[in-house]
Amino acid sequence: MNESHSLFLVKDKVIILTGGGGFLGSQYARALTEGGAQVIRWDMCEASGVTVVDITDEQAVQEAVADVVEQYGHIDVLINNAAMNPPAGSEEAKKYSLPYEEYSIELWKKELEVNLTGMMICTKAIAPHMMKQRSGSIINVSSDVSVIAHDHRLYADSENRRFKSIAYTTSKSAVLGFTRQWAARLGSYNVRVNTFSPVGMQMSGIAEDFVQRYGDTTMFGRMAQENEYNGAIIFLCSDASAFMTGANLLIDGGRSAW
Repeated sequence: MNESHSLFLVKDKVIILTGGGGFLGSQYARALTEGGAQVIRWDMCEASGVTVVDITDEQAVQEAVADVVEQYGHIDVLINNAAMNPPAGSEEAKKYSLPYEEYSIELWKKELEVNLTGMMICTKAIAPHMMKQRSGSIINVSSDVSVIAHDHRLYADSENRRFKSIAYTTSKSAVLGFTRQWAARLGSYNVRVNTFSPVGMQMSGIAEDFVQRYGDTTMFGRMAQENEYNGAIIFLCSDASAFMTGANLLIDGGRSAW
């Protein structure tokens, strides 16, 4: 293996992945595991290979981090991937789809707690270990809506016009500032902190007309396909991104560049 290829190695890295049981999280976990990494998947779902951890519970996170350090001795990467984002068109998504002037404050608080406060709790718990070892990578998963607004016309249906969650877009935009501040805090410890902002990925259960409408907003004329983000995650986990921090890696098929 030549030197340039070795930069992308994740072999033997200990990686904590929140939202590790979800659609995207499962893809990241599989790719990293195939690369030889030890991936600890946290989620609220009870599934094979997943450790149930409530990332909004600071004590539970601290205990889970201590367990990982006790077992492996170090933590190389944290991927803050967990978020509340039900698939478009699903029954669950309907309660998130009200006009903003009717949006529930309780739901607003719940979304920000998971999407942003949970990210803070996990980072706060793991950063001291990375500071002590003077190495590490923290990847905060945001969205293309960190830099653009949702186009509500994409979510219209036969009943009425639906709206993408105001709390989702707000929290994902806030991740950029969160990343920059943690990058500034940890840079002198050789710990890098970056944001990864993907566009929507096609998955089963999404209506074909929505897939087409959404795809038309990208320069490739389609949504992202399964496993197309794995390379970006490996890049951010590996030494290939050794001099990258405080940045936002936006992969959206050109959607924001129109």
